[in-house]
Formats: sequence, C-alpha cells, structure tokens
Amino acid sequence: MRRPFFADAQSSQTIVEFAIIAPVLLFLIFGVVDFGRVIYTYATINQAVNEGARTAIKASPQLPTDNDVENAVKRHAVDVSLANPCPNGPILTSSTPPANQGWIYITEPDAPSSIETLSPSLENAPGGTPWAYHANNDQNCSATNPAHDHAPLQITIRYNFVPFTPLIQQATANHIIISASATYKTEY
Repeated sequence: MRRPFFADAQSSQTIVEFAIIAPVLLFLIFGVVDFGRVIYTYATINQAVNEGARTAIKASPQLPTDNDVENAVKRHAVDVSLANPCPNGPILTSSTPPANQGWIYITEPDAPSSIETLSPSLENAPGGTPWAYHANNDQNCSATNPAHDHAPLQITIRYNFVPFTPLIQQATANHIIISASATYKTEY
C-alpha cells in the first residue's frame, strides 16, 4: 500500500523548516553558553582581585611581595589563565592579553597608562623589594616603591575573553576585554 502524496510533501516541508530554524536555535544555545562563560569569568576575576588585595594589605612580620599577591590571585581564579608580565604597571589599554588569558597588575589607584620614573612618591607595590623593576629588568615596567603609611593599593586584572560562537567572535573582533579591580589601604 502506498502512502498518500501529501505525506511525502509534509515530511519534506518539516525538513526544510528545521533547516531554516536550526541555525537560529544553535546560535541561541551557543550564545547562552558564551554569555554564561562571560559571567563566570567576570565573577571569578572579581573575587580573585579582592583576595589579592586582601593579601597585599596585610600587616605581618614578613610583608607581602608581588609574588605573594600574584599567587593569591591565581589561587582564587579557578579555571582562568593569568600571567603577570609587568606587575606594577603601567596598565596599557593599547595591548591586549593573549586569547582567554589575563594580566595581573598591582599598582597605585588610578595608575597612569605610561611608564613612571623613579620617584619617592610612588607607593604602588606591596611591602616587597624597594626601587626595583620586574624580575626580568624590563625597562617598560614602572618602578616600584613599597607601600607604607596606609597607602592604597589597587589590584587589577585585564582578561581577554574570546567567545566560542564564530558569529559572536566576528561581532566582537575576536575578543572582549573584561576588567576587574579592587583598591584597599595597607595595614602597614
């Protein structure tokens, strides 16, 4: 017994309708996944900068160093890749971290975006090494002077988020910069 002709036409119509709707549904599903990833990343780095700031301001016999702060931030930034190319700035908005990675900065509040010269007024490092450049002696990193007299310190993370969804990648120029910072006064 043969099926009626309209049954085959109806089956073909269903396939065509699905082919039209499927890309929209997939875009929405992957868009929701990317949105969830952005929210998770922001919440994670926000918590990490607060923990890093708490570590940086503690008064103790052994004052915290940039490495102590960096380790505290990384410990609380679960599933987020972070580096510390120039811990005491400058915070350059012209360059972006690699895809799905972030940079940690330990600076004075409202740190300038250019290299600072050595100055006794710079108090943009925790109680670590005075008048030092970053470990690699990069002259593009700002000079640091250990914070003292309850100076405020700011911990900042700039994270380059790259979405999974190709259409969203193209719309965002293949990156979304997520930034979080926390400013606390030192206890020493």
